[in-house]
Amino acid sequence: MAIDSNLIKLAVDGYKGHVAGDYSVNDTQEALRKALIEANGGSTKLDLKAVRDGKCAQVFAIVEELVNVIHEEGLKGDEFFMNMVEDRNMSLGDTNKFHIEKECLFAVADIAEGTQGIRRQRIEGGQDITVNTQLRAVKIYEELNRVLAGRIDFNKFVDLVGKSFTKQELDAAYAAFTGMFSKLQAPYTVTGTYDEEKLLDLIEHVETSTGESAVIIGTKKALRKIKTATMSDSAKEDVYAMGYIGHLAGTPLVAVKQRHKDGTDDFLLDDNVIYVFAGDTKPIKRVTEGDVTMLMGNPMDNADMTQEFLMMKRTGIAVIFDRDFGVYKLS
Repeated sequence: MAIDSNLIKLAVDGYKGHVAGDYSVNDTQEALRKALIEANGGSTKLDLKAVRDGKCAQVFAIVEELVNVIHEEGLKGDEFFMNMVEDRNMSLGDTNKFHIEKECLFAVADIAEGTQGIRRQRIEGGQDITVNTQLRAVKIYEELNRVLAGRIDFNKFVDLVGKSFTKQELDAAYAAFTGMFSKLQAPYTVTGTYDEEKLLDLIEHVETSTGESAVIIGTKKALRKIKTATMSDSAKEDVYAMGYIGHLAGTPLVAVKQRHKDGTDDFLLDDNVIYVFAGDTKPIKRVTEGDVTMLMGNPMDNADMTQEFLMMKRTGIAVIFDRDFGVYKLS
């Protein structure tokens, strides 16, 4: 069911806390609430019979669309996600294959004039890898009635649901990233105290192997440990503004935000590890099949007669690495 694009933009702007023109965030609240009430036939209450007879489909469609858009906005605003995750949105049932083809050059042989008797070499066909998806869900109760009646901030309602999906997917992406290094042995590894020459050698190995420019990735604390013998004025400005130098001998440094391990206050990423990847490599693959689906429960099925709403989305995350990389483990 088509939703007014202006309504979606209004909701996203309100969610972000800035609205164009003379409108305020409170104005967006009222506009969105009125849109939901209009979609609900002018009522501020969800009527069980109306839901049963399919008269509230537009209300659910608006919330589905908003949760989906705001959830995706939350991911796109995360630096780790943008730098490390290749995102692919597909229709339900489409084949989500990633074709991996590790580049290799052919051996060039010296031959005598008039002969072609050299060993044949086959072009590497690569392989197709499928990312398995899983249905994820959030179940809430009562809140939509309170939104319609103006008793709860609509941004808060959508924000809580959207952020719940966003948190789950970022947790999965970070877990895939950290787990990658327990399963994959980095082709180039350096261990010990920081040494600029060793890091430059590591960068050279990765760039020579892949034929692409490298990028240095780590947490802010890890990148702060990267020093250079000569600090230019621009490097000093970088440290003042970001906390670490922006480039090392022309190679850019990219910081990824720390994250707590689920249910703890322990950091997930190691502050003593620096990664060197080639070019725009995004080793984490995320697949989304379809959009958020919202289903309404039957209050008669609950002992406390509360209204339930189930929101579901099918996603999958996997690590697929097709080129050499480097790891510097600082002690």
